[in-house]
Order: sequence, then C-alpha cells, then structure tokens
Amino acid sequence: MAWLRLLTMIVISCLSKAHPQLQSGLDLGSLTRELLHSAKEPAFFDWLKRVRRRIHEYPELAFQEHETGRLIMSELESLGIDYSWPVAKTGIVASVGSGLEPYFGLRADIDALPIQELVEWEHKSKKQGKMHACGHDAHVTMLLGAAKLLERKRDELKGTVKLVFQPGEESYAGAYHMIKEGAVDNVHAIFGLHVTPELPTGTVASRPGPMLAGSARFQVIIQGKAGHAAQPHTTRDPVLAASLAILALQHLVSRETDPLEPRVVSIGFIQAGQAANVIPETVSFGGTFRSMSNEGLSYLQQRIKKVIETQAMVHRCTATIDFFEETMRPYPATVNDESMYEHAKKVGEYVVGKSNVLMMPMTMGAEDFSFYSNKMAAAFFVIGTRNETQKPNYGLHSPYLIIDEDVLPIGAAFHAAVAISYLDNHGR
Repeated sequence: MAWLRLLTMIVISCLSKAHPQLQSGLDLGSLTRELLHSAKEPAFFDWLKRVRRRIHEYPELAFQEHETGRLIMSELESLGIDYSWPVAKTGIVASVGSGLEPYFGLRADIDALPIQELVEWEHKSKKQGKMHACGHDAHVTMLLGAAKLLERKRDELKGTVKLVFQPGEESYAGAYHMIKEGAVDNVHAIFGLHVTPELPTGTVASRPGPMLAGSARFQVIIQGKAGHAAQPHTTRDPVLAASLAILALQHLVSRETDPLEPRVVSIGFIQAGQAANVIPETVSFGGTFRSMSNEGLSYLQQRIKKVIETQAMVHRCTATIDFFEETMRPYPATVNDESMYEHAKKVGEYVVGKSNVLMMPMTMGAEDFSFYSNKMAAAFFVIGTRNETQKPNYGLHSPYLIIDEDVLPIGAAFHAAVAISYLDNHGR
C-alpha cells in the first residue's frame, strides 16, 4: 500500500499547487464575504467616502504631497498602525502583521495632476489648476480601507503586509525612488490597483505577462545657422533637418520593428522661429517612445539618438538629445508575474464574481508600478468605476472625471483579501 500513500501525496500536492486555498486551508469564500461585508457597513463606507473627498479637495503634485501625507499618517495613527516617513521625500510605508517574513506589499500612488477640475460638486478641488484626475484619491482611500480591515485581523496574519503610499507616479517615477530608498526591501511580492472609468463598477481586469508598455520621453534641439529666408544658401536650416529627422523616426516602427511587436514613436511638439521670412537658429521638438519589452525600449532609445544626430549632420547642423533619464526617468514595461496574477485573479473571482474578472488587452499606456514588477513578483489590476447613471462618462486625466464611490469598499476588500491569502499560502 506504500504506492497508494505515495500516489495520494502526489495528488494532494498537485491539487495544492492548482488551488492555493487547499494548501493553506483558508476558506477564501468566507474571507472575501467577511471583508466585503465589513467594508460595506454604513459606518465603514461613510468613513471611506469622507477620506476620499478630503483627499480630492486638496490635490498635490508629485513630491509635494504634504497635506495628503498628513492625512494618511493621521488615519494610520488612529488605526494604531506603525509607519515610516518620509520615504522618497513624501512617501509613507506602513506595516501590519507579525513583523516577520514573508512580507507582502500593497501599493497606492498619492499624487495628482496639473489639471483644473470642471466637475461642479460639493467636494470639487480647492486648489487652482490641480485635480485628482487619475483617481489616486480613490487609490489612497482603498489602501487605507485595506489597512483598517487588515488591522482587525493583525493577529491572524501569517507574515507582514507593507502598505506603500507612493508619491510621484505621474511622470516622475516615484516607484523607482521608493525602491531606491529601501521601501520594499525584503518584500516577496506586491499588488496594485488602478481605477478605470472604462469598466463598470463591480468589475476588475488584468492579464498575465506584459500588460502596459515601457515608456520614455525625449526632447531635441537642432542647432543651425539663422538667416534671411530669401538667402537659404547662407544658412544651415534646422527646420529642414528637424523635419527629415521626424520623418525618419517613423521608420523605426514601420521598417525596423517586427509587425507583431508593439512599439510606438510619437512626436508631440515642434517649435521653431516666429517670422515667416527668417530661417531660425534652432528648432526644438520632442515626444515619447514605447515598447512592450525593456529590450525594445532600449533599442528605440539608441536608434532615436542615432537617427536624429545623423539627420542633423547631413544638413550641416548639430543635435542635442535629452532623454530625461534623471528628472523623468523612463518607465520599464509592466509585466505581471503569472503566479501572482493567478493568485489575484482567484481572489477577484470571489470578491466580484467570476464573470466580472475580465481579461485586459495590452495597452501602450505606462505606469511606474512597472519598477516593482521588475524587482519582484507583482500583479497589477484595474478596477471599474463607471456608473451608468452618471453620464456622460469621461476617461482618466479628464477635468470632468467622476469616480463612482461604490468602488471604494470593493477595492479595500480586494486589497486585503489578496494580502491575507498570499501570507496564508506562503507563511510559516
């Protein structure tokens, strides 16, 4: 009968790998129902809405999130949760659990955008020219909600949850700076959520593997020799050099890239002289380039530099190219770890229902959560905020963006359930 015992052990092992909750003994259905019920209780939900509205009223740009930070720290203190501050200037990292390994991360970005809010409502932004137009106010609120749910289960956690409140996501690579300052040292895996008005409230979406593009920006100055437009032979025309350089850049995708590999090179602006009868001294232009792989992004950067410098030289001009590698650090591609994706997907199916966990197509948008996904096992999901009764619906980065606050308890419960079940599977 030894063979039967061995066969039984093999079957149990296979089932455990396929169904993590069998391995841990955790009843994921009961856990998610409990968390969601708690987060939807009137007092809890009212607190979530108050927090989100306070953050929304006082939006702050990258690495200027001082009032936002004070609010987060105040709420953490009221919950009895320890935290470290400042991290990467205005970031906060809190800890809930045993204080021992394994460490699991939950991340929310906290910065706003330089956009004037045009939604007329009681909690409209009180800061001129600034708005939470990308939903980061909801992200912070959902993570604080998760903190509250996790604190209630502190003694049951088989490890430690790191709550990462990250500044500077919008163009300034806050995640990179958080990593650089040790915010996620020894963290085994991390999970993040981003709201989307493209999906209805009560749905979530993601995909295994590559999800969002790597992205970088560049700015170019073509230096020529100015002169009268009636005597172009006495000049070195930077307008001509810039025009042909821009055209040549389009060949990097159409003639140097496998048609089945997503890449983008787009020019967003060009500035030359002011007079119609004067060839200017300089022309500046700039744009973005993107790829679904870090190797593709690196290749595009090398070729952009080579093409522009060569086109400038052909027209007797010089070119200076700035890739903003320090001030606006390029974002790598966001790639979901397949096992982490499957874990979060399974949890999501319990939180919102199997039919409401959707497969997200790859997109050339970018997110600095990618820095975490390049360092550790990571899963990034989007969570729907579209309410069909609130029409019209506007997209992210719109001054008319409206967030359906019914998403807040769902996101809080999703965060907490992913963390608790991960620790239960991997804890000692």
